[in-house]
Amino acid sequence: MTAESVVLLDEQGRAVGTADKRGVHHGDTPLHLAFSCYIFDEQGSVLVTRRALDKATFPGVWTNACCGHPAPGEPLPAAVRRRVHEELGLRLDDLRLLLPRFRYRAVQDGTVENEMCPVFVATTSDEVRLDPSEVEAIRWEPWAEFRRGVLDGSRPISSWCREQVELLPADPLSAPAASEEDLPPAARRLSAP
Repeated sequence: MTAESVVLLDEQGRAVGTADKRGVHHGDTPLHLAFSCYIFDEQGSVLVTRRALDKATFPGVWTNACCGHPAPGEPLPAAVRRRVHEELGLRLDDLRLLLPRFRYRAVQDGTVENEMCPVFVATTSDEVRLDPSEVEAIRWEPWAEFRRGVLDGSRPISSWCREQVELLPADPLSAPAASEEDLPPAARRLSAP
């Protein structure tokens, strides 16, 4: 198994190096580049996943469909498609950038996430074939119901998903794509499909 690297960032979102993913998440995690993706089916339901119980970071937490890190030199859309296929066995149809400047910090059991994390939405007509080492369980939920539960606090969800849903439009599937010029500089040069 080859080591997976993440792209380290400065406060302006410029690449300043790389680090082995296995060693980057700890109590003083450096700022790095990531992404989140919300996947919808043909009925407009959103895919919600529960992270595998033995994951190193945030095990067992319910969250959006897929989160991950682009490899050094990997375009963000390609990284999203790669991780979604690896974790969920899905091919994505309409993949669009919606929140290019999303940034968050989350803490659980002494592990810190510290990411500039552009948020994408996508559609699929494929059947989920999850990787159990990454995903414990899935649910398809009507978007309006899911969004309402996240916003009123009744739906247990990851802290980053809660922050993202607060920023996403009421109807993400009809929202126009954001400009890639608004991505962190390290991601801009990697935005081509």
